[in-house]
Amino acid sequence: MDSSDVVEYRLLFNESANVPDVTAVTISYLFCIFGGSLSVLIMCGNLLVIISIAYFKQLHTPTNFLMLSLAVADLLVGLFILPFTVILFVSSYWRLYDLLCRVRSSLDMLLSNSSIWNMCFISVDRYYAVCHPLIYRIKINVRVVGIMIMVSWTVATLNGIIITFQAPDKGQKNKRCASFQNKAQGTVVVAALITFFFPAIVMLALYLKIFMVAQRQARSILSMANSAAAASKMERKATKTLSIVVGSFLLSWTPFVLCMSFNPFSNYTIPFHVMQFFKWLGWSNSMFNPFIYAFFYSQFRSAFRMIMTGKIFQDVSNCKLF
Repeated sequence: MDSSDVVEYRLLFNESANVPDVTAVTISYLFCIFGGSLSVLIMCGNLLVIISIAYFKQLHTPTNFLMLSLAVADLLVGLFILPFTVILFVSSYWRLYDLLCRVRSSLDMLLSNSSIWNMCFISVDRYYAVCHPLIYRIKINVRVVGIMIMVSWTVATLNGIIITFQAPDKGQKNKRCASFQNKAQGTVVVAALITFFFPAIVMLALYLKIFMVAQRQARSILSMANSAAAASKMERKATKTLSIVVGSFLLSWTPFVLCMSFNPFSNYTIPFHVMQFFKWLGWSNSMFNPFIYAFFYSQFRSAFRMIMTGKIFQDVSNCKLF
């Protein structure tokens, strides 16, 4: 899932548009600053999430371990994908351009697939927590979550390897660094169905069922015991927060996947800069989750505060987070 094209950028910003070299250089600097700033935000935010869940024992829950796996994928986007994209942009004649393009494309596919499958399993976790609370702790435990995480990364890695070893069509080499750009129309659609639309439909179906059950629970919560009511309210709040995470991901990536799927059928008439905008919108999603956790979870706010103030060096792993 990638459509970065340095040669195309040069045509857009310099040659075909007759823009002076100084303007192209300025645009290059601005692009580097934007890409670098976004990369730093993604890495810092997701590092806070990773350290919080790994360090504070109160956050050692099956759901949070799935969120940890998701944060690792987002961290790697900021650590590798965006810097590699900037390098490809500013060094179109670098002799290792093709190698870096393949590595970036495979990592991009791996991490985006890992994210969506992690979210799919988070949806399964929320389904059992809200719709089947009596068997939730039996069905969803640390061992089961470990298997979910392993499946997510294994499937994503296989997809990344397939992209890495896909040979470009004759005449395509050194012209476009883009996953699926040189594939048949049917291949693009099948890949999009397997890697994006199928898990997206599963997530939407599960959250629709969760919403219906949560509505019934809300109407009957007054007749429940206080402890049971509090537990139900907590699970519904967690589900609401994670549904926002899933919704944010789908809203960020769906435009690019739709463009990528329909572009071959339209004889590649979708403008390059439109594809690029939607691609960067998808990558930007990697910085959203830490802000969502901090806004909705008091535990994460407390954990972030302790990390940023250095209190974690005082052995506070067992402290209660509010």
